[in-house]
Amino acid sequence: MARAGWLAAAVCILWSAQPVAATLPPDSPAARQEARRLDHLPPVAARGRQLDHSGRKQKGHVSYYAHRFTNRKMADGRRFDPNTAVAASKNLPLGTTAKVTNLENGRSATVTVEDRGPWARGRVVDVTPKVAEQLDIRKDGVAPVIVAPIVVPQPHGGVKLGAGAADASPQEIEKATQETASIAR
Repeated sequence: MARAGWLAAAVCILWSAQPVAATLPPDSPAARQEARRLDHLPPVAARGRQLDHSGRKQKGHVSYYAHRFTNRKMADGRRFDPNTAVAASKNLPLGTTAKVTNLENGRSATVTVEDRGPWARGRVVDVTPKVAEQLDIRKDGVAPVIVAPIVVPQPHGGVKLGAGAADASPQEIEKATQETASIAR
């Protein structure tokens, strides 16, 4: 029984322990420093469906939703509107605000993750036709991208700055924090 007690205590300690960066207020200097640290890490390839709350950049391909998805429900319960700045991701938590940069032409757009997908191999995000236009991928349909989370909702209810916050203005971070916090509730 003592062994089970120790095991239960260890599980509780590990379960309740949050990374220090996850508990930092998003407007603090320490949170900005953590964002800069994440920005200097190499991008990861999104694998599987496990949610990634780390704020690390992801590298892969972007595609965009067909117009036939208009008004269908997304994973967050909202209806798909092709004229919004919305994205689908397998790994980023719903409510994440991220900067998507097209590696072929340098164009970028800020999106909010409100849906799940894409399910094609090697793709990290699907974006709306509006965002596809901003990224200049409407003709080809697919392009290599870096997805840099600006603000990521955390399992405990807070938000964390991601790698994309390193290059974002304080106004962009404030807006992303407010939007992410309101969606994550």
